[in-house]
Amino acid sequence: MLVNKDTLASIFTGLKTIFNNTLKAAPGNWSATAMEVQSDAEGEDYMWLSRFPKLRKWLGDKVVKNLKAGKYYKVNEDWETTIAVKRNHIDDDRLGIYNTQAQQAGEAASELHDIIVDDLKNKAFTEACFDGQFYYDTDHPVKDASVSNKGTMALSCATKAAAVASYGAARTTVMSFKDEEGMPLRLIPDTLEVPPALEATARTLCESDKLDDNSPNPYKGSATVLVNPALTSATGWMLHVTKKASVKPFIVQMRKKPIFVSQTSADNDDVFNRAEYKFGAEARATGLYGYWQLSYGSTGAA
Repeated sequence: MLVNKDTLASIFTGLKTIFNNTLKAAPGNWSATAMEVQSDAEGEDYMWLSRFPKLRKWLGDKVVKNLKAGKYYKVNEDWETTIAVKRNHIDDDRLGIYNTQAQQAGEAASELHDIIVDDLKNKAFTEACFDGQFYYDTDHPVKDASVSNKGTMALSCATKAAAVASYGAARTTVMSFKDEEGMPLRLIPDTLEVPPALEATARTLCESDKLDDNSPNPYKGSATVLVNPALTSATGWMLHVTKKASVKPFIVQMRKKPIFVSQTSADNDDVFNRAEYKFGAEARATGLYGYWQLSYGSTGAA
């Protein structure tokens, strides 16, 4: 095949089409527990996370709830995947291998949201959220009290007592959360997220009529099971509130969605020195923790 400007334009237009079609066809699972916030700058300040808004009865003057000074500023990060196309492969009409590479690049780009959200989940016991505490922690400050959304119990469906002590305790904790004025947040957890090692236990708790000891299961239908193979702990598990229209437990801050990029100029050093053209994907984004009240995490160590 003759390598010229028109040939390169045709080749890379085809690769871009494959990339974009794959990107659209693989939306990922991130939206089950996370929301996307558009960023218009280098980073964003999430001072709005300092308040969980609730209505109150209007008696006398309105009570103005000022947002606290911003301490949760998140800078967008650069993301990329790059593939080299050898000029000799174009000469020899061996472009089929790059169609597969373009498809894989599209899949990689489609997984960006999942990668960001999974990283947040895997670090949730050791990384801080907006209040300065670890996202899953025992001492989140709420007015004059310390409130926990962290447990250590192993997820269990062995007996009713074991189920109540693990999954049941998590549900009770989330449903008991209150705001700074002592008003119930009215949260009901709906998604139980587990690693593959806990799938059978989670499905028994949420989908079976009976527990392992043949006793009636009081939690059947109480949550949807989300099995996440990207979780690094084989014992940790999470219980999320995901049905609120305005917020979710985790946030993807998106400055620039993944786009196809290519380098095809014959004057480029890579072409002159290595006889290579390049294509790939670029994006700018980061992740952060939303309201800790929307999720409960257990290490499963106990």
